[in-house]
Amino acid sequence: MGNNEEFFTAFEALVKEDGITIDRPKGSAHARFPDLIYPIDYGYINGTRSQDCQGIDVYCGDGEFLGVGGVICTIDALKKDSEVKILYNCTEENIQTAMKMSNNGPMHGILVRR
Repeated sequence: MGNNEEFFTAFEALVKEDGITIDRPKGSAHARFPDLIYPIDYGYINGTRSQDCQGIDVYCGDGEFLGVGGVICTIDALKKDSEVKILYNCTEENIQTAMKMSNNGPMHGILVRR
């Protein structure tokens, strides 16, 4: 049986091996909901696949060398799906910003800290 540290270390390894692509930079609008502006860089881990068959989602903060600090588990009643969103190099302020973004309208998220 694994432990919490192994869980987060596995995400660290994926980021180190494959890197992150920011496809929704801070200040950009959501593709389907133009009034929704990303308050933090958002992207995915290259070469990965999540429940939605896209890359594993990542909120990238402006902290330096913080690594993976936690995950946000979301459920979206509109899309009828759930996802795990990695918090990478996120300061406490970045984490709170990501939580607000992940608890918006039909989407609800919980934070699991490292």
